Amino acid sequence: MLVRDEFQYEMPTKIEFGSGYVQHLAKYVDEVNGNKVLIVGDPGVLKAGIIEKIESTIKKANIPYHIFSDIGTEATIESVDKAFYQAKENQCDVVIGVGGGSSLDIAKSVGILLGNGGDIRDYVGLDKVPSQGKPVIAIPTTAGTGSEITRFSVLSDKKAKAKLSVGSMFNCPTIALVDPELTLTLPPHITAATGMDALTHALESFVNKETQPISEALSVESMKLISRGLRLAVVQGENLAARKDMLLASTMAAMAFNTTRLGLAHSLAIPLGAKFNIPHGVVNAILLPEVMQFNLVGNTQKFIEIAKIFGEKVDGLSDLEAARKAVDAIRRLKKDIGIKQNLSDFNVTEEDLEEIAEEAMLSGNTPINPVKPTIEDFKNICRSVMDEVRSETCNE
Repeated sequence: MLVRDEFQYEMPTKIEFGSGYVQHLAKYVDEVNGNKVLIVGDPGVLKAGIIEKIESTIKKANIPYHIFSDIGTEATIESVDKAFYQAKENQCDVVIGVGGGSSLDIAKSVGILLGNGGDIRDYVGLDKVPSQGKPVIAIPTTAGTGSEITRFSVLSDKKAKAKLSVGSMFNCPTIALVDPELTLTLPPHITAATGMDALTHALESFVNKETQPISEALSVESMKLISRGLRLAVVQGENLAARKDMLLASTMAAMAFNTTRLGLAHSLAIPLGAKFNIPHGVVNAILLPEVMQFNLVGNTQKFIEIAKIFGEKVDGLSDLEAARKAVDAIRRLKKDIGIKQNLSDFNVTEEDLEEIAEEAMLSGNTPINPVKPTIEDFKNICRSVMDEVRSETCNE
């Protein structure tokens, strides 16, 4: 499959990457003409002392601020409503999101509402946001979602047991403050899951029908960094070099898929995550090898490149045999970093698959996948990862 020779690439977010850069936060608040700040961070970053670091630099600059931390494991519409109310009541004119994807997606949504008014439900879908919101400074503490630069916010509607997506370039943060030191305390299981999320972003962007030269280069470099750094970041969380590799990989993967979108792993991950409370990185890790297996014939040469990136020897093999080495490599990586779950562990049953497949078929990621799926294809992918033995076996 050839890379597109006609394309558009847009990147509105300014990226500031470096160890210790969070100490300069007040400078960036001043840069966006902020007078009063809402800090959005989940209880985990509060407990880890990261919000305290944010407060310290803000206090030194005498910038008034408020903290919103009523956030669960997912970004919910209810949390957006509460955070927006707090920001509006306190006349905040800049939002700082600190944490993983949940905190950052809420912060981005609040920025939209402060600038445009209304209800976040008004902006669900693609390009529904009419104008630029208030400035958002996004500070990731996990290396996975890439939400610090993307146009997407994924929000859970708990009542409907559905996930809704707001997608707009007006939803991209103003500044991404990317500081690897903030990821040093991330536990191994979260490092593993978020790392697989970043890999899924890079890989699905690389092989889908919308790939183009800029996104492709970003995807390749992201996968190289993940190949080098993920195992080490999981087992040596204090290893700053590995943490830098993973955080840069995550941001670069997001820069790739922000333009191209993704593929079938994400088509399935959204309904599975919403209905069965499966962490996003974990569900992507479960699905990715089987989605790759399904896609091999649609972009064989790209999968051969992936195999090489992850150190597989492909000399003397047929193209399809060489491409399958990519699947082996990702299964091995998943095993090495301790991700052993399958869909059955989250109580997904055969009876659930029709509804999941129908929702996945409606995803905007589905039409750009390298192989066109049917409802039965989606169900078969899910069936293949309801069997622990098959999903965790590597072809040594």
